[in-house]
Amino acid sequence: MFLTISTTGTSERPATDLGFLLHKHPGKAQTFSTSYGTAHVLYPEADAERCTAALLLEVDAVALVRRGKGKGRGGAPDAALAQYVNDRPYAASSLLAVALSAVFSSAMRGVCTARPERAAEPLPLRVEVPVLPARGGPDLVRRLFEPLGWAVTVEPVALDEQFPEWGDSRYVRLVLESERLTLAAALRHLYVLLPVLDDAKHYWVSEDEVDKLLRAGGDWLYDHPEMKLITSRYLSRRWSLTRRAMERLELVRLAETDDSEVEEIDNAVAAETEDEERPTPLAVQRRDAIIEALRLSGAARVLDLGCGQGQLVQALLKDVRFTEIVGVDVSMRALTIASRRLKLDRMGERQASRVKLFQGSLAYTDNRLKGYDAAVLSEVIEHLDLPRLPALEYAVFGAARPRTVLVTTPNVEYNVRWESLPAGHVRHGDHRFEWTREEFRTWAGAIAARHGYHVEFVPVGPDDPEVGPPTQMAVFELGEGRGDNRNDQSDQSDQRDDQSDRNDKEEKAA
Repeated sequence: MFLTISTTGTSERPATDLGFLLHKHPGKAQTFSTSYGTAHVLYPEADAERCTAALLLEVDAVALVRRGKGKGRGGAPDAALAQYVNDRPYAASSLLAVALSAVFSSAMRGVCTARPERAAEPLPLRVEVPVLPARGGPDLVRRLFEPLGWAVTVEPVALDEQFPEWGDSRYVRLVLESERLTLAAALRHLYVLLPVLDDAKHYWVSEDEVDKLLRAGGDWLYDHPEMKLITSRYLSRRWSLTRRAMERLELVRLAETDDSEVEEIDNAVAAETEDEERPTPLAVQRRDAIIEALRLSGAARVLDLGCGQGQLVQALLKDVRFTEIVGVDVSMRALTIASRRLKLDRMGERQASRVKLFQGSLAYTDNRLKGYDAAVLSEVIEHLDLPRLPALEYAVFGAARPRTVLVTTPNVEYNVRWESLPAGHVRHGDHRFEWTREEFRTWAGAIAARHGYHVEFVPVGPDDPEVGPPTQMAVFELGEGRGDNRNDQSDQSDQRDDQSDRNDKEEKAA
């Protein structure tokens, strides 16, 4: 990948001041390591009248495949060929944007102690990117850069010059020119818009990407005509992150309109509401209850069956008492997301040795599941058709037989407490059923009897006196577990009462 930044000057204000602003000496060729290759900074020309700085990024294709787990463009898990044939080493993308941020970090912030006055003033700038993916074509390139004060020259790159009838590719050659932008502003524009035009990122987009976007675009993005498109693409179309970014950009716009600080707008809510505690999400309460039950069981090697996107696996990794954590799911896409969430490609060797992810179906016995201390089925059974539950039961309780099994499922009786849930509807469109407390206890008790487990039931979430908790959890222990089920305890209590009554009668008769 290649990018050049040029400026012009005079003997009084030489163009070589660009070296001070970029913090890179024009007389040297410098090299910097990045996550996926090596960045080189050099100056093809450097005199008082004209100075050009070039950033050349050599991508390590092998590292890109290994650390990206072969995801290909846009993280598509099925793009098997993409790890062998792709445009990543050549076309400007988020790889180049990250290199810009790493190599020119001080310049992007507008920091220059040697030439502070030059850093704060507009410069005659020319930026050239020879090969840029543009999903949306030249028209989108103009719509993104022209409102920011750039004169845009964009030339489509032909698919094959030998066969012009094939038409243009999705790549363009881009030249940007301006005399009213600072160098810092120009670098921030490139940092945000290069991956937006490519419409893909080489890394998992997490919550901190919102902060990165606002740091680089907070002073220009809020009134950009394509703000929504830029925000959505930069955050890989994750709607929750996009909404959060849009809300914060709206605060910036309001502060600009009122000529006030963002903090003043953001603190307009009455002070007493700051002390109000937000309710803990049910999903968090459920994970906490599962982890507490696993701790009480003394489990060290844990299976998360139906691990989904890896939230529970991530939480378990934070506790060193869990020495081996295995996530199993039938969905390869879910496992790919879980791998990104856990950052397996960047995890240290010792930590990585504690976690495994593999594909598997709970409808079949699997020798890989044998020998573990505990297994978790969190919000899994309700996604199966009822006729398939016996197969899951045998695969987990009959074949794998972990010492402890935790099963959580929604309590349908609690649904009347959800104001947003229409009457007669289940909580999720993929739920095949939702059980009452009695139905769940009957199912769990029968499993315990058939496979030699004891079971007790734990409420998760607020335990409503009329309809019970929102989530019900069954804790199965093999053989003499940490407790019998409540029905067994009740029977034992009744037997003790009967024996006491018989003793009383015998004493009276005597």
